[in-house]
Amino acid sequence: MPRPTRYAKGLAKREEILTVALEVIARTGYRRTSVKELANAVGLSQAGLLHYFASKEELFAEILALRDVVDENAAGERGESPIDALVSVVRHNAEVPGLVQLFAQFSVAAGDPEHPAHDAFVDRYARIRKSLAEDIAERQQAGTLPSNLDPVTAANLVIAAADGLQIQWLLDPELDMAEHLAGLVSLLGSAPVQATQPEQPR
Repeated sequence: MPRPTRYAKGLAKREEILTVALEVIARTGYRRTSVKELANAVGLSQAGLLHYFASKEELFAEILALRDVVDENAAGERGESPIDALVSVVRHNAEVPGLVQLFAQFSVAAGDPEHPAHDAFVDRYARIRKSLAEDIAERQQAGTLPSNLDPVTAANLVIAAADGLQIQWLLDPELDMAEHLAGLVSLLGSAPVQATQPEQPR
């Protein structure tokens, strides 16, 4: 019966690595964090650390996945809707530039179907799009958002704004990402319910 024990210990060590790595990168930055430093932080050699992951890229992709889980759990504890949770995450990201750097780097690299993070990013965007679209539809039913908005289109625009604002913030840390994203959500709510047709010349 030793195999289940070894498997459980392996999972526990993997979780420890990811948790520590998340903290280290948030604190010191993606570009300034090496695999050697992460290995030292959990008492392993570089080879020992990578024994738990297929590659360095897979390790960092898993770190991003853990970040999403932590953010989603925090939003659940606060009782936030998906849109409000996204604004909160973007606000919090200003405190963890290393993770924003990592996300920006991998979101581009994951466009390659061969990249270890490709499927994870595809699933991530699908999940976020679905939750935001559902939130938008509920707000439409409650009368707080115009009924003529397409929920999926609006969700994609909110996601695009969040990602784009993070890139701008990396270039200009004075930019208030959360304020701008909240502003976009407010604009969605102030959109006209009926599009006005231009008057035809007589």
